[in-house]
Amino acid sequence: MFQIELVEQCKANNRKAQVKLYRQYCDGMYCVAMRFLKNEDDAEDVLQESFVKAFQKIHQFKGEVTFGAWLKRIVINKSLDFLKSKHEKMVELDETYMQVAEDDDWTIDDGVSVDEVLSEIEGLPEKYKHVVQLFLVEGYDHSEISQILNLTENTCRTRLLRGKGHLRESLKKKNYGTGS
Repeated sequence: MFQIELVEQCKANNRKAQVKLYRQYCDGMYCVAMRFLKNEDDAEDVLQESFVKAFQKIHQFKGEVTFGAWLKRIVINKSLDFLKSKHEKMVELDETYMQVAEDDDWTIDDGVSVDEVLSEIEGLPEKYKHVVQLFLVEGYDHSEISQILNLTENTCRTRLLRGKGHLRESLKKKNYGTGS
């Protein structure tokens, strides 16, 4: 069965189609939630809430992107909402007045593994971590990240640039034992 047909059956509230769509995407979306939440129980809860929301809002799916991309957006938003609900309110620095110098160079030393980079992303300050993760790991652009995180594109670019700087420094310290 083609995915479009499956989605259309889900729009008609066909439970078998919903189960089939769930089984098709649950493992991949669980991995997305785990990248943000780092806790199996929390990831499972967010995954279930995401699918419930997706099936409640499936009539809004217009096919402009793949169903997987649409669902991934829901999972990421639910994951970020979950993280926000766990943290106390923080005072935000107004970064809208700052100018961003573009730096598209994401190269790192050859001896650094993907796992090391992912581990160091986890150690970034919250406001940089999510922007870097959405950009590097999830593949979103500045416009999409700014919509997901409800930031201006300029703030998104600033946080990405700063997050990249923090990431480089932490990788240097980890690999060389010094910050210089």
